[in-house]
Amino acid sequence: MIPDDPKPLRVDAERNRQRILDAARELFAERGLGVTLNDIAHHAGVGVGTVYRRFPDKNKLIDDLFEQRIEDLVGFMDEAVADPDPWHGITVFLERALELQASDRGVKELLTGMPDGLQRLSRIRDRLFPLGAEVVRRAHESGQLRQDIEPQDLPIIQLMITTLIDAARDVDPDLWRRYLQIVLRGLSAQPELEPPLEQLALRVGDVARVMSALGKPGP
Repeated sequence: MIPDDPKPLRVDAERNRQRILDAARELFAERGLGVTLNDIAHHAGVGVGTVYRRFPDKNKLIDDLFEQRIEDLVGFMDEAVADPDPWHGITVFLERALELQASDRGVKELLTGMPDGLQRLSRIRDRLFPLGAEVVRRAHESGQLRQDIEPQDLPIIQLMITTLIDAARDVDPDLWRRYLQIVLRGLSAQPELEPPLEQLALRVGDVARVMSALGKPGP
């Protein structure tokens, strides 16, 4: 008797793994990392046992998703390096990286809210910093970026704006775009060429709500 070909089982297993990862990404983006493997199994439409076979604990699942996020960010930076307009490359990279964090509550927690967050930050730095240094070098050579801006300024700028993303999420989720434009004017060697601010400022009554949100714990 000819044994059944195991290949379809491997295909099914990989399909289930991707369904689990997709479900986890959606739930982490919406609720943060506090969701359980049971929540993820239900959202993925698979049995809890299937999730535990693929990911014995949530940290393994988080690690796999983190690797995907690193690849997303590296892809954004690769495109910035390849952009024929160095300034456009910087602005688009910052916008896309911040859009990722604005749409996904889990990204910041992946980096800073877990016990091994510093290790994850080191892995991102090792992958992204050389590319960021090249982006900055090209923008300096083109005369588009202020000469006193260093590559290590880029992750700090992202940290500043992601703090605002978290604080304003429930008041004005696009407010960060206004302040990204303001920051870009400060980075540019030709700020007079930057477009007018597109995002409106907060209403006066909402400023206190955003400020107070800075002291609240995350989701």
